[in-house]
Amino acid sequence: MNRPLDLYDIQGNICKGYGRFGFPKARYFFLEFHDYAGGRNFLQQLIPLITTAEPWTGRKQPDQSDKPAATTNIAFTYHGLCALGLPRRSLDGFPQEFKMGMKPRAAILGDNGPSSPQHWDPVWQGDTVHAWVSINGQTQETVEQRFADIEALMQSVQGSVSIRPGHKGPDGKMLPYQDASAVFENGKATPKEHFGFVDGIGNPYFEGCGNDPERLPGRGKLNRDGKWEPLATGEFILGHIDEAKEYPLAPEPHLLARNGTFMVYRKLHENVKTFNDYVDNMAKDFDGSRELLMAKFSGRWPDNGAPLVLAPDDKAKAELDQKMAELQKKAAEGDACAIGQLKALEEQWINFTYNDDKHGAKCPIGAHIRRTNTRGSLETEKGAFDRPGALVDRRRLMRRGLPYGGHDELTNDDSEQGIIFMCISASIERQFEFVQQQWVNYSNDFHLGNDRDVLIGANNGKLTDKHIVQVNPKEGKAPFFCTHMPRMVETRGGDYFFIPSITALDMIAQGIIDPT
Repeated sequence: MNRPLDLYDIQGNICKGYGRFGFPKARYFFLEFHDYAGGRNFLQQLIPLITTAEPWTGRKQPDQSDKPAATTNIAFTYHGLCALGLPRRSLDGFPQEFKMGMKPRAAILGDNGPSSPQHWDPVWQGDTVHAWVSINGQTQETVEQRFADIEALMQSVQGSVSIRPGHKGPDGKMLPYQDASAVFENGKATPKEHFGFVDGIGNPYFEGCGNDPERLPGRGKLNRDGKWEPLATGEFILGHIDEAKEYPLAPEPHLLARNGTFMVYRKLHENVKTFNDYVDNMAKDFDGSRELLMAKFSGRWPDNGAPLVLAPDDKAKAELDQKMAELQKKAAEGDACAIGQLKALEEQWINFTYNDDKHGAKCPIGAHIRRTNTRGSLETEKGAFDRPGALVDRRRLMRRGLPYGGHDELTNDDSEQGIIFMCISASIERQFEFVQQQWVNYSNDFHLGNDRDVLIGANNGKLTDKHIVQVNPKEGKAPFFCTHMPRMVETRGGDYFFIPSITALDMIAQGIIDPT
């Protein structure tokens, strides 16, 4: 039995996806430290504003706090830790990919062509992004107020810390920050992104994360009996045992790493016109609706995120929608049986496998969600491993972030819209980089050759840039080939960051990191 995590020592964005907690607005900005003393002084003043992973109840309790109007978190690049004067021995203990940063890893990540680092926003040119600061707010006004508070702290250290400008915004304007926001419809925040898909479904559940245990099924690791267990804490937080029963690679001293983790930040521009034109063109010859073809790209239906294994075609989706509507109506009237049935049905949005879809007739083998979380489908021989998901349990990613842009009346490829993709993991190389290189931009594990992910793969519009929509071999139909796939998403910047614990952040601010 693992000891409970100290959620008051862990930064809140590690355990909480703020969007789900009612924070639809965000601002991300990046700092440069110009001298040790001023940078550390700034951090000491910022620490009281840092949001921890402590539980929120919405009302004051003796051991719990109210949900804040805005959250604040901070993380550092390797160059930022150098600029704050961490000892060489501590710096040398960080993993190599973190020390290199994202730009030198471009070939691994598929950041080529229009995604090459030379095309990234100006803020990412050079090595002077030292820290990432995030503000998530319940409203835009609360974000603006917290940003003003942090600007005041920066002014108090007399030029020792500055905000790095150079984020491309609407109409080609360059901004000193990157704003992000949930996509709103009829004045309400939605979980959608700019291609029209419901996004952010099913983040991992790990030991001690503080989330409701009812959220576990489908989010943890799958056992032979079909039940789910929490993933090991060390898959996402340093200083704790991981799925290999080991401690993740981390720097010295122990307190610098413990309860911290690594974060990947990527600004991903969505070519909305290219996407819509390609779907329209392919749908002309596809045996099914446009929405079904989109679902065959993603693995989920765009309107509500229902997985294809639950509703694999238009008829099944219509039946599912009708069943959901009936249960929702009865549940609203207080029917206890309907409430239970509705809850059980909604759980299948997350709690599913591909055991009955080995050939991809329901959800294509190369679909986005099947690539990034294989749910045990890579076990080609039953019983080959201790658990069916053994090959994916150490590749899981804790996704964070929000959409950005999309405010133009006419959204096209040239307008500014996309996703601020952030993911948290104890190993950037073993988790994010492996998934990006081997499962998003390569398909050997899926026996699909060089096929790339339809939505986020580094496709170039060639004949060989394809996606196969498989069919049931017993039906005698031919699979549907989507060829000449264009690049739907382009990288516009990013880097690798270390998110320290509150203890470590205080040690950095005081300059008392001692690796001996």
